[in-house]
Amino acid sequence: MRSRKIFGALLRLLPEGWRERAHDLLVLMRLDRPIGALLLLWPTWWALWLAQGDFPPPGLLVIFTLGVFLMRAAGCVINDYADRWLDPKVERTRERPIASGRVSPRDALILFVMLMLASFGLVLLTNPMTVKLSFVGAALATLYPFAKRYTHLPQVVLGAAFGWSIPMAFAAVKGGAPAVGYVDALPPLCWLLFLANVVWATVYDTQYAMVDREEDIAAGSKSTAILFGDADRAIIGVLMATLVLALVLVGTRADLHVVYYAGVAVAAGLCVWQQWLIRERERTACFAAFRNNLWLGMAVWIGIVLALGFKHGAA
Repeated sequence: MRSRKIFGALLRLLPEGWRERAHDLLVLMRLDRPIGALLLLWPTWWALWLAQGDFPPPGLLVIFTLGVFLMRAAGCVINDYADRWLDPKVERTRERPIASGRVSPRDALILFVMLMLASFGLVLLTNPMTVKLSFVGAALATLYPFAKRYTHLPQVVLGAAFGWSIPMAFAAVKGGAPAVGYVDALPPLCWLLFLANVVWATVYDTQYAMVDREEDIAAGSKSTAILFGDADRAIIGVLMATLVLALVLVGTRADLHVVYYAGVAVAAGLCVWQQWLIRERERTACFAAFRNNLWLGMAVWIGIVLALGFKHGAA
């Protein structure tokens, strides 16, 4: 609600003739709903802090934070472009700018290209290894919206797209020296963290897909929520347990202070709470469970920051 008020206040700063058009483009980029960007931001920050083993360089922190918001905006634009056949059939999405005809598919593609170019401009401020990895991230971000037409696992593709900021962050921190290769810059800790994020994204995006499951079935779309069927809660539970185990392994491999595990314990508790929320598979409750993941990601990040602080304080 607070983000909506800020969003409205910013629009009122524009000349009156521009407000409606700007509103439609900003809504297309989901700048009125920042939770998706925050779900992408937390694993990016996990990676920056763990790769550095301390507070990351301010320049990289700014680059990756801005990049998160630009790439999430680009992902939303191409998602709505790809779903222009589906969104008009789903109650929750039929008023989106492209689905309702307020923004043309052509204008959406132009906006997508502009956002991708701005993101690439930020990547150019890092190092060649990160630049090369960014092409994989761009491909994943573009592929995800179309995956729901051909596979029931678009949530896994989303996890890979959202998680690709992790190897990029490690490369940005560790890959600047000429003698450093991919093996050294992207250690097992990097890929363990990437796996944890893929699992986590599959959890929360399945919860999100449970909101529209019946309408998606009728429209011919695919998702893990449809694939899992009546076993959805059990499979989500297994994925949650896998996420917690992966986070524990991250702590042991990074030799983090015991305070980190308090953050993991909070994350585990939030998983239990989400299971309670989705117990009846009610739409509003499933969406609330999805939103609750904002706090899960924050708890893990706070655990990492505190653990690294204690570690350096004891050194």
